[in-house]
Amino acid sequence: MSTNQPVIIVGLTGGIASGKSTVTTMLRELGVHVIDADQIARQIVEPGQPALDEIVQAFGPEILDKSGRLDRTALGQKIFADATLRLKLNAITHPRIAQTMMQEAQTAANQGHPFVVYDAALLVENKIHRFLDSLIVVAVDRETQIERLLARDHITRAEAEQRIDAQMPLEEKIAVATYVIDNQGSREATRTQTQKILETIRHNITAHQTSKPSHDGSAQS
Repeated sequence: MSTNQPVIIVGLTGGIASGKSTVTTMLRELGVHVIDADQIARQIVEPGQPALDEIVQAFGPEILDKSGRLDRTALGQKIFADATLRLKLNAITHPRIAQTMMQEAQTAANQGHPFVVYDAALLVENKIHRFLDSLIVVAVDRETQIERLLARDHITRAEAEQRIDAQMPLEEKIAVATYVIDNQGSREATRTQTQKILETIRHNITAHQTSKPSHDGSAQS
């Protein structure tokens, strides 16, 4: 009988338009097993899944579309301004997301991956980072966020600022980061930082069984 290998999970997060998806792509290209929280969140509410049944019981059949799938817009309208309903939804989905993530992480570890990266937007907001081995934050300054939002979403500057202000400030995420990737420069500069962090993580796992950096000042980019 095979024995489960130790699981080391590195968190990856950022802010709106900071370029987290770019780093995720780079990590996968560099051979890292990345677990996508958004993908898991979609999987657990597919038709036939227990979570979808519980959501219908809690919020009513009107949150389903004609094909019986979750209508995210209808659900969002129900919970948008009601913190109690959001907590009710989180109580249904979050434990299942965590369970699925751990199962995938264990499978990857058993397949020989020394660590996995868990890609999620709200790691720090939901305090999940406290339970992970380390945390990578992809960061840019506020003006860069605004410029990228204007170019990407074709919105006004005021709307861009509103979206940024609705999130936890990136500075607060940087404050709890183990590693920071400065994504304001070229794609190659970001890739170089990402590679350096991976080298540090792999070295420390081999030497110390943790993705955290040693105390020699080589922690953050």
